[in-house]
Amino acid sequence: MRTHSRRALLGAGIAAAGSGLLTATGATALDAKNGRPHPYGTPPPPDPGSNGHKAPSGYVAPDGPEVMERESHRGSGPVRRFKLTAAESKFDMGGQIVDTWAYGGLLPGKEIRAHVGDKLAVTLHNRLPHSTTCHWHGVQIRNDMDGSPDITQRAVKAGATYDYLFTANTPGTHWIHPHVGVQLDRGLYAPLIIEDPREPLSYDHEWVVMIDDWLDGVDGMTPDAVLAELNKNKPGGAMGTMEMQMRGRRSAAAAVSRARRHAMHPTADDDPSDSVEHPFHLMNGRVARDRETFRAKPGDRIRIRLINAAADTAYRVALGGHNMTVTHIDGYPVQHKKTDSLLIAMGERFDVLVTAKDGVFPLTALSAGKNNKTAQALLRTGDGDAPDEKLRPTELRSGGLSADKFKADDSVRLSDTAPDRTIKMDLTGTMDDWNWAINGKPYTDSQRYPVREGERVRLTFHNTTEMWHPMHLHGHTFALADGGPRKDTTIVLPDKKVSVDFDADNPGLWMLHCHNVYHSESGMMTVLGYKSRR
Repeated sequence: MRTHSRRALLGAGIAAAGSGLLTATGATALDAKNGRPHPYGTPPPPDPGSNGHKAPSGYVAPDGPEVMERESHRGSGPVRRFKLTAAESKFDMGGQIVDTWAYGGLLPGKEIRAHVGDKLAVTLHNRLPHSTTCHWHGVQIRNDMDGSPDITQRAVKAGATYDYLFTANTPGTHWIHPHVGVQLDRGLYAPLIIEDPREPLSYDHEWVVMIDDWLDGVDGMTPDAVLAELNKNKPGGAMGTMEMQMRGRRSAAAAVSRARRHAMHPTADDDPSDSVEHPFHLMNGRVARDRETFRAKPGDRIRIRLINAAADTAYRVALGGHNMTVTHIDGYPVQHKKTDSLLIAMGERFDVLVTAKDGVFPLTALSAGKNNKTAQALLRTGDGDAPDEKLRPTELRSGGLSADKFKADDSVRLSDTAPDRTIKMDLTGTMDDWNWAINGKPYTDSQRYPVREGERVRLTFHNTTEMWHPMHLHGHTFALADGGPRKDTTIVLPDKKVSVDFDADNPGLWMLHCHNVYHSESGMMTVLGYKSRR
């Protein structure tokens, strides 16, 4: 049995209104990259090409023959069709109604589930007042379906429809989110589960849990207002603030100010990881005072798929009264290890098995570096009162195991091969200047770090900042050192170096960025580009 938990829309008529909402909002010229008003009132002209972009000279095009050749080897399973409708929505955050954007009026959006080798045909209906895309986080997808605006596709305009079609051959726990501006910090996310028919695990139930930090719609605040506040001292940093209500701008300024004060004076249990103060923290769309309850019987074996969908927050996660056996990280199997708690960064996923005890137990996510705020859900296997939502399981005291403490399962371990190419990436910037970048260069869509198909590539991240950064590579998985897990997102701590290896086996142009969305959209992002063979 599977339980798919999500929060229903308040006022379903909002999503149905569709184009009427767009008309009421008014036409605004949008920057195709970030969905914010373009500073000169008109969007930049699109690049030519069959998918909206022409490859720079010497590089593989996102829809080039090398990409199509690779896709042809991914499997020939049945076509499974899905629909995603991105629209304005309202949700109840424990008594406070917030305006936001979501998929299909649900928070999280409806799960997409398929089998390895299936072809996914997903139609995105954009009923938002801004352009958007879908990124399929963790899937080794064909490049032109990756959802990276200005790199692999044009952003999907307000009122338009876009068809994503790709073969899903990366089994595991993944998720969907936009890649336009800071839209990730709204309600636009959903689980994507690719099942492996050879899966050796045995369990009675499955519980998909998405953890999120939340600020959208609280006291008029929006993620765009927060980003504008963070970048207000940069040239052009006030872009987009004219459309924001004064109340929302003040709320955004207060959230940024609180986070910066807290980061400068952390407590012993905190991490220097937060940029923005988020008022709420959610599990499957619910605040702790309005917790979801997952039901099972004592002795049942439960697979919990944990997904950190937060924009700016890492979490320590524990199930009260239980140990968890970690089986997969970022979709790939690891050598099983028991732990009482986990540390999960933005973009990371952990699969765990638990054997349910008799009673009522809190599944708690403690925010790292955010004044120890929590998200929570309940596992109920018997009678009894639910624990107070403010109760923190004693299992959280250990601090939690991070992904680097695990080893890859032998079935997915990379071969011991010396790298053909090493790319050094210094992570640079400060909280005060908000000048986040890679190798001192803030992102532009013309950046390229070249690789060639067939190479073993080593990425060496050196974090020169006082914050820590979860670095995410699109279209690939890499391996941590010394037989570490296969991953697509890895934590790089302040003043530390982390080297990861991957095989360049998926041609195209691929984003590489910090998965703190306020860091990436302020410059800590770049592109790996495959050199053309032709």
